[in-house]
Amino acid sequence: MKRFCIISNSIKDTRLKVAYRVNACLTTLGAVSKVFDLVENEPVVPQDTEAILVIGGDGTLLSVAKKTMHLKLPMLGINLGAIGYLTEVEISEIEIALKRLITNDFSIEERMMIAGRRLEADGRSAETSYALNDVVISRRGDIQVISYRVYVNNKFLTEQRADGIIVSTPTGSTGYNLSAGGPIVKPDARLLVLTPICPHTLNTRSIILSAEDVVKIELLPTYSQKKVEAGFFIDGASTGVLGPEDIVVVSGTDRVTRIIKLSDDGFLEVLQHKLQ
Repeated sequence: MKRFCIISNSIKDTRLKVAYRVNACLTTLGAVSKVFDLVENEPVVPQDTEAILVIGGDGTLLSVAKKTMHLKLPMLGINLGAIGYLTEVEISEIEIALKRLITNDFSIEERMMIAGRRLEADGRSAETSYALNDVVISRRGDIQVISYRVYVNNKFLTEQRADGIIVSTPTGSTGYNLSAGGPIVKPDARLLVLTPICPHTLNTRSIILSAEDVVKIELLPTYSQKKVEAGFFIDGASTGVLGPEDIVVVSGTDRVTRIIKLSDDGFLEVLQHKLQ
């Protein structure tokens, strides 16, 4: 590889110091790169780009993945965040990592994505959005649980009262899903994880589904006089507000995010290190 696009998060990368350090190092190695600040500008990736280098935390990489998924370019994350499950390279490893990219000493891991869209009570359908991590329905406003029904392939599965529900990919299993008590899944698997958020019950657990299943979640009215509302989030970004009888449809998709892997460590070794 010789041509790169560097996309940095200036909130974490003050004055883009790390981005320009990476740019200078690539120039020394005989490569060509262009720097973008994700906070200030919409990245315009040059047509001849061979890989995207993302500087920030996992949230930055999620945002870049969504904005550039149509390009199908592999991405390498440089971690300026806290844990960094997606951003593999630490600052101290930048020079070594870039040399390996230049000499094509790496592998590429394809991560499945999911599609989410809202069906409003009047039957109208919103535009489909894609997520690498998760689709989330979560209560908003006053502290109160929401009620919803879950259907899989148009068959009723369960009705719950909870703070919300997460539909996660394997990649997203170490995100909000993990915080909500859901299982950790090997990231190159193809499946969906349904995890309720703070369910008002004693026996609710996560449910694992096939990537080919279609999940429908219907928000139900409550018996109180308070207005029922829930937020609808795609990879942590708000996409609107749900009301009673609105439906969210989530399914697997053939779209993938291509992640560059430099480490020879397997999933369990990485997980053990991150959870210390």
